[in-house]
Amino acid sequence: MYQLIVHLFPKKVRNHLYTIFTYSRVKGNREKLLGFFFIFSIGLALGLSFFISKFFQISFVLTLLASIIITQLSIYFMFSLKADATAKFVENILPDALQLMASNLRAGLTTDRALLLSARPEFGVLSEEINNIGKKITLGEDITNALTEMGKSFKSEKLKKTILLIVSGLRSGGELTDLLDQTAENLRQEKFLDEKIRTNVLMYVIFIFAAIGIGAPLLFGLSTFLVGVLEKNLELIELPETTSLPITLSKTPISSSFTITFALISLITTSILGSLVLGLISKGREKFGMKFVPLLIILTLSIFFLTRFLISSMLGGLFNLE
Repeated sequence: MYQLIVHLFPKKVRNHLYTIFTYSRVKGNREKLLGFFFIFSIGLALGLSFFISKFFQISFVLTLLASIIITQLSIYFMFSLKADATAKFVENILPDALQLMASNLRAGLTTDRALLLSARPEFGVLSEEINNIGKKITLGEDITNALTEMGKSFKSEKLKKTILLIVSGLRSGGELTDLLDQTAENLRQEKFLDEKIRTNVLMYVIFIFAAIGIGAPLLFGLSTFLVGVLEKNLELIELPETTSLPITLSKTPISSSFTITFALISLITTSILGSLVLGLISKGREKFGMKFVPLLIILTLSIFFLTRFLISSMLGGLFNLE
């Protein structure tokens, strides 16, 4: 059944998802995993659609389509972020692994033995991949081909470029020890620069988060309350039919319920877009901001309703809104 479901996906999409599974270190049959997550997302979308359409009086079909898209994208981003986190872990420990391999070469070990003995338990997934290379070399596979295959197992450009340097050094017969030491040092300097840049942009991240998560819901809560006050009090004002005043009062065409709906849509949209901006500024990729989306949506909506509740409690009697 899973195979039939999987083949509903276009071949390029299917291969891309298989690659994401590989990057995120998901073990098991890829076709079964893809089929399972597809069925799971459909079931979750049906449950969400039934709940939303029942309690918010929204079209079930539209809600179902939106829920399917959201659940599918959520699962995809979950695996994509896991793949990026795995790659980040590998990049952080790569300088230590390279330096350890260089030390083993100085001790007189062959290249393949130096590589295998550099697999330490604290290196995690990188250690597992190095052990897999050892098995391939033992079975007769060339070390350069095995290293190239290891570069395809992680979503890391730094690892691929590092392996390319090692393979080039092996094929040219150059001094591999110095090459490994220099590469490890360059990776450490690059990591230091990345951390320094993130420290410099931290203030921007805090400002954007505060503006979206606190400032926007406070202003929307106050403005929707004021619209409710105007709507209520304009209905109570009665002017004579003949008056010399150069003004006319009429019922406002914008209701308080419309402004609340507009505020909620604006807050949710701003939270999503703001999260993408936070990911771009802090990590360099928009998708890293997806983890902020649930937090910002919950925070903004909570502050919005809390603001309206507090203002209504304190000023509702004054403006005849109780």
